[in-house]
Amino acid sequence: MAAEKAAPATGPRRGAGPYEPSHGGVPPHTGPMGATQLSLPIEDSAPVFDEAAIRALRDDLLAEFGDPESGQPADGKAAIRERHRGQRASRWHRDIGRLRDNVPGLLANFADGAEVDPYAIEPDLVAVEAGTPDADLFRLATLLWSVPVSQGYGRRMRFLVRDRSNGKLVGLFALGDPVFNLRARDQWIGWSAADRRQRLVNVMDAFVVGAVPPYSSLLGGKLVFSLIASAEVGAAFAARYADSAGVISGQRKAPRLALVTVTSALGRSSLYNRLRLTDPADPSARLVDLVPIGWTRGYGHFQVSDGLFARMRTMLAAAEHPYASGHRFGDGPNWRMRVERVALQQLGLSADLQRHGIEREVFALPLASNAREFLVGRDASAKLSRPTAAVISEAALARWIRPRAARAPGYRSFRREDLLEDLLRAGGPTLSVRET
Repeated sequence: MAAEKAAPATGPRRGAGPYEPSHGGVPPHTGPMGATQLSLPIEDSAPVFDEAAIRALRDDLLAEFGDPESGQPADGKAAIRERHRGQRASRWHRDIGRLRDNVPGLLANFADGAEVDPYAIEPDLVAVEAGTPDADLFRLATLLWSVPVSQGYGRRMRFLVRDRSNGKLVGLFALGDPVFNLRARDQWIGWSAADRRQRLVNVMDAFVVGAVPPYSSLLGGKLVFSLIASAEVGAAFAARYADSAGVISGQRKAPRLALVTVTSALGRSSLYNRLRLTDPADPSARLVDLVPIGWTRGYGHFQVSDGLFARMRTMLAAAEHPYASGHRFGDGPNWRMRVERVALQQLGLSADLQRHGIEREVFALPLASNAREFLVGRDASAKLSRPTAAVISEAALARWIRPRAARAPGYRSFRREDLLEDLLRAGGPTLSVRET
């Protein structure tokens, strides 16, 4: 990685302070770093999970999945979206209930196409704090994604990207703790099990990334992702975590954000493909270099709706199994996967039901010029010299946004009222705003 422009020590600006929701409800439950948690309480109406309940759960799971052999690769992105439909609808109804009264005001943050001037766009990186209008806007925007948005794990940081020229939302991203076992990442880095245990703290995963209309029509998702590589994000990470102790180890490891991973949602991704950016003022300076490093094997838990998962937990709780409530960070790499695996075993069903067959491409974004050397321990410190968000933004505008606007001026016809109609449609939105 070539030498980059010096970065300021300050991170992104923060949004507005806490507020009381206008609908008078209880603010959404939030976890560490203000990230929204998936609240799945064990059903307390059935202290005993009897044989009839077990049979009913087994039948409902088989009806949901079909034959275990059906875990074959999905045929195209439309088929993958369809496989996510149940979980997406469940989460849509949960979240829209919390936001419904605020939706009209939140939609004012989205631009009409006529309000976007490609030569005036000035991206502004905003850190999202829990219990603020920005947090509600983040939640609302993710309801537009064509697949359910993960809540992330452990350490979490959320950001909005606004356009200073009109005050409107360009897109958003969120970083969270990576999964402990990820074959493509671990092989690319060259990790041993001991290396990974010691240095995974220096890695984060981008579990939400995307642009919203009309910026999504201008390849805005590439601009949004590129901002993850900015000095401001690195400074925000250092300010929050540099002196923190690990939940699992209890050690203070002084983490440095040396690498960010991201995984495609729908197989091969046009958003992440060939995502490289050089400084127009110095073509030898690589600002962003997203590297494809492999594919996942097609296992996951999105196929199980939140309702079915709650019943699986209730069954395990009735059997006094520790997995029923072992959902604190530090209890394992993927609690939900473990709950489902054990529940399937107790129901006499194949663990192959956890194989959805959707292989996702895995990418690595090195933020240190010696990322791999540092992560395997050959170098004692990470060489971090990141470009500012302003430098990255100007390069992204020149490479992607302005040329696309000239080639495809249809973005100008977009009206934010279309989002309101789509959001309020029963069953959840159908408009995809994530470039994939």
